[in-house]
Amino acid sequence: MNKSSPPPVEMLIEELQSKSRPGALEGMARYGINTETAIGVSIPELRKTARQIGKNHSYALKLWKTGIHDARILASMVDEPAKVSPTQMIRWAKAFNSWDLCDQVCNNLFSRTAHAWQKASEWCNREEEFVKRAGFTLQACLANHEKSVDDEEFLAFFPLISRGADDDRNYVKKAVNWSLRQIGKRSIMLHQHAIDCANELEQHEEKSAKWIARDALKELTSDQVMKKLKLR
Repeated sequence: MNKSSPPPVEMLIEELQSKSRPGALEGMARYGINTETAIGVSIPELRKTARQIGKNHSYALKLWKTGIHDARILASMVDEPAKVSPTQMIRWAKAFNSWDLCDQVCNNLFSRTAHAWQKASEWCNREEEFVKRAGFTLQACLANHEKSVDDEEFLAFFPLISRGADDDRNYVKKAVNWSLRQIGKRSIMLHQHAIDCANELEQHEEKSAKWIARDALKELTSDQVMKKLKLR
């Protein structure tokens, strides 16, 4: 495959279909993945294909337009973060229909754009389940990716986490939990803020907040995390 001229999208889709794994869709469905438009290509295989294509914004848009689950994940791998606009981000986010698509796009692409921080805050107030999930997923991705960013920048996420924890929708509460854990593992200072936030959430009446708190505290107080932060 020539990076300067990737194959027509229709031809690439045929290639992806040839790489579908037997029983993949059934396995994906067991993990709560929406397989309505999925082919069943593994993530490592999609990453290999992405490397062959290279970064290509216009090609990514064409892949997304197919509506095919695997092609949309691939689109997030080949798109160019610098060329992604806020309009594209919300258009794609509104089309999320599965947690894995949401997380892949946020991790591979959205978190690497100039608009990531804004959307990580803004989308936490959206009503749509997967757009709201994307906001908290972006927080988790930023905590993991942005090694050079001042830890103080992440403090603004704690009030959003506290409010979002009362949303009992499964894919929202799991992303809120992910954000809290990732931010808390970033530094000693953020770890203490995350512990305080979790302890406060445990006092909420909502079951989702209590679950988020207890699950986060379990990891944040584990030997592995405490030793990593040199707190034990």
